Amino acid sequence: MSLLGRAGHEPAARESGYPAHREGVARLLASYHAIPPGAVVRLAKKTSNLFRARAATTAPGLDVSGLGSVIAVDPAARTADVAGMTTYEDLVAATLPYGLAPLVVPQLKTITLGGAVTGLGIESTSFRNGLPHESVLEMDVLTGAGEIVTATPTNEHADLFRGFPNSYGTLGYTVRLKIELEPVRPFVALRHVRFHDLRELEAELARIVVDRSYQGEQVDYLDGVVFSATESYLTLGRQTDEPGPVSNYTGMDIFYRSLQHADGVKRDRLTIHDYLWRWDTDWFWCSRAFGTQNPKIRRFWPKAYRRSSFYWKLVALDRKYHIGDRREARKGNPPQERVVQDIEVPVQRTADFVEWFLREIPIEPIWLCPLRLRESAAEGAGERPWPLYPLEPDRTYVNVGFWSAVPTTPGQPEGAANRAIENKVSELDGHKSLYSDSYYGESEFAALYGGDTYERLKDRYDPDQRLLNLYSKAVQRK
Repeated sequence: MSLLGRAGHEPAARESGYPAHREGVARLLASYHAIPPGAVVRLAKKTSNLFRARAATTAPGLDVSGLGSVIAVDPAARTADVAGMTTYEDLVAATLPYGLAPLVVPQLKTITLGGAVTGLGIESTSFRNGLPHESVLEMDVLTGAGEIVTATPTNEHADLFRGFPNSYGTLGYTVRLKIELEPVRPFVALRHVRFHDLRELEAELARIVVDRSYQGEQVDYLDGVVFSATESYLTLGRQTDEPGPVSNYTGMDIFYRSLQHADGVKRDRLTIHDYLWRWDTDWFWCSRAFGTQNPKIRRFWPKAYRRSSFYWKLVALDRKYHIGDRREARKGNPPQERVVQDIEVPVQRTADFVEWFLREIPIEPIWLCPLRLRESAAEGAGERPWPLYPLEPDRTYVNVGFWSAVPTTPGQPEGAANRAIENKVSELDGHKSLYSDSYYGESEFAALYGGDTYERLKDRYDPDQRLLNLYSKAVQRK
């Protein structure tokens, strides 16, 4: 596979979309000023990767229809200018021909760059590249005050630059982002390493993050899957130019099932494109809820619909018509509580959390992804550089992802399983992402997600409260 253009020639050094982008920005501003005073400002957006419900509104939304494309790629500088609503699918398609990719590519194709920065993102490069917002060089933000400001790490809007990650559109929306890119090779050689004990996996994971190697072989990508307390895997990826056969998990074969083996190490190879999107075809393993992993169904399921964005539409229909709860009721079962979450705990507490989770919450498999803040972001005498999601510099965390539902128990408060998870994560000095249901009290939430720093940012960039505040959005579902 060549990462170059047709006939092996490198594409033009820079393709500019600035005129179209300026038109998109003009429409965005016009739509902002058309929203009546006092009405909440929201995006007019048909799709979302959020899993929390929100209150309906009759006010028109912000027109972001012109903000969904890559503006320019500079292969010499290894940067890209990208409109805020651009999906990673389109971004990767624009950068791979140059042999480049974003430093962190979240798992699902329709996650937008702006969404990953304001709502966080993670993937198997995060142990060496941190989180998506850490490779942002500058960004244009439409604030709640209706102004577009350019925020960088050192200019007069540096406070917004630092406070924007994990603000979920409550301080403003990204119009344009300039990001770093990194070189990538055509293939990724994989090793799936099996563990029979979670404590052993935890220790090896911590060591690989520091050494960036395993048994003398370089590790460029690192994540893992837990099937049970006695069956778990770390997947180690190494970039390579070496030609050879590759696997394909967009057809009948399913990627997460390919990890499983009796003992030791299992090897595999993917193109870089297919590696970046290895989880999207089956939405990790969540496609099994729709029967897509049944070979008799999968054979006839259109390939174009084997992707996370289509499964999300099915989830939206279930939420609207309560299909799953009605099905459970016909079986005499109680309604289900949705448990769709990503949490981070320090690497030394990984086994503690996973063992507790496997005992208390009947969901499997679960995903593991280590992360560390980048060294450049951690400068400042031990300060936590991203105040709305205050991970500590020079400390390894592990993201644990679990996405399913559990039966409710009569007499238990709403969200009992999610509340138990929140309590356990806090006990282990961790954090929880806010893309799904949250149940924190207001004071606890403030202590975890920015507190006074957030309020100062809100006063400066949204003085009239045109945008919802973070607690109202993340917990109160407004």
